[in-house]
Amino acid sequence: MVDKVTWQKAGRVTEPGRYMFRFGWLTVTADDLKVWEQFPEAIFTLVKKPDAGPDSDEYHLGLFELPTGPSPGNG
Repeated sequence: MVDKVTWQKAGRVTEPGRYMFRFGWLTVTADDLKVWEQFPEAIFTLVKKPDAGPDSDEYHLGLFELPTGPSPGNG
């Protein structure tokens, strides 16, 4: 089961909407896209929609994290 998604895994979507992926349906909002525009490497947590039934594959993007790596100037 996928529990994290990057912009690349989401097909670099550019419009808000509902998209079908291998793991199910993902709703991407304009705010989600703003994060990816500013931080293309951001990794979102997938969250099952609360109003979806137990057998539903409906998700939205939850909290995001930025990958950590060497900071410029720390070397």
